[in-house]
Amino acid sequence: MKLKQVVQAVIAATTFAACIVPAHAAEVEVLHYWTSGGEAKSVAELKKMMEAKGITWKDFAVAGGGGENATTALKARVIAGSAPTAAQIKGPSIQEWGNEGVLANIDAAAIPGKWDALLPKVVSNVMKFQGHYVAAPVNVHRVNWLWINPEVLKRSGATVPTNFAEFFVAADKMKKAGFIAIAHGGQPWQDATVFESVTLGVGGAEFYKKALVQLDQAALTSPTMIKSFDTLAKIKTYIDKDSAGRDWNLATAMVINGKAGMQFMGDWAKGEFTAAGKVPGKDFLCVAAPGTATSYTFNIDSMAMFKVEGADKQKAQLELASAIMSPQFQEVFNLNKGSIPVRSGVSHAKFDSCALKSMSDMDASSKNGGLVPSFAHGMAIDSAKAGAIQDVIAKFMNSSMTSQEAVQALAKAAKTQ
Repeated sequence: MKLKQVVQAVIAATTFAACIVPAHAAEVEVLHYWTSGGEAKSVAELKKMMEAKGITWKDFAVAGGGGENATTALKARVIAGSAPTAAQIKGPSIQEWGNEGVLANIDAAAIPGKWDALLPKVVSNVMKFQGHYVAAPVNVHRVNWLWINPEVLKRSGATVPTNFAEFFVAADKMKKAGFIAIAHGGQPWQDATVFESVTLGVGGAEFYKKALVQLDQAALTSPTMIKSFDTLAKIKTYIDKDSAGRDWNLATAMVINGKAGMQFMGDWAKGEFTAAGKVPGKDFLCVAAPGTATSYTFNIDSMAMFKVEGADKQKAQLELASAIMSPQFQEVFNLNKGSIPVRSGVSHAKFDSCALKSMSDMDASSKNGGLVPSFAHGMAIDSAKAGAIQDVIAKFMNSSMTSQEAVQALAKAAKTQ
């Protein structure tokens, strides 16, 4: 039985019971996976804003940086007929949930709030299902960052790399000086994060779009993709043997404390640096991943709204959507999270050099064709194909699979139904 049929059966079975339940209190239950230091601070701000409006906040936090655990928990809740008010979902997954008939229309918040005017069209399109808003966007993350500890760089006699040839020179020097060159957590989504930046750096934005967005078979099996896997294979040699299963923020901590020199990670890593009291440009460097200076892989966090029973809960849901899009929350959330505001009209005054660079690079790449959705973070393709491709990358990272074998497996995974 498909999820949609299960959901319909549960809803039908509980319709009578819902009629005799007393009026629901004004509360929101929010399912999310923002559990690291900088992220948790951001969620606490949203909770404060809701409680100031007299709305009870029920926190449903599910640890796991890539969101796989949260997705599993959400499916269980929806099938049981007890969907939360909102859940952290993004990209094509919003459309998948929309097709199940379980998302709430929040135009009553979006139209008076003028969301169409405040959001880039590439963003508002993702937040709508069949022309109606069903999700509120929280931020824009840049994924193709390389984070560097400048002290490690200096002590190794290395320089900031701009391409992969320079990157491997820097990595060799760090390794020779006794540092772990690349901090990494051996989890499938982290492997995929490195892979997409490598593919972008080796092949450029047009190749990236053909291969990882359009899933063009010729691109997936091309010499450029083989070169991408060859590059990834070399990167593997600079990762420490204890990386298996390590959470991303623990890998970031290795760069923060000077144990490791560099990390490929989206700008949520900056939230960890700032939470540790570190200053960009002084204690850490944020540079575009090798070869990707004119490109920008975006990852947009959003809160999809689920159908809830009771006028009070529905009103609270609209209040939550409006709060997420408010300049006040967009500013404080993104300052804590390391990302940039998704909407216009938010002051740039408090944002640091990394955020300002992210803003200007996003603007430039949107004009030069280099603005591309992150495959690794659920923005580019449907979840089944993304999962199958991620499995290939994880297998490559954890075996002696050759680059030629990897591209064949990649092409096959892209055909997953």
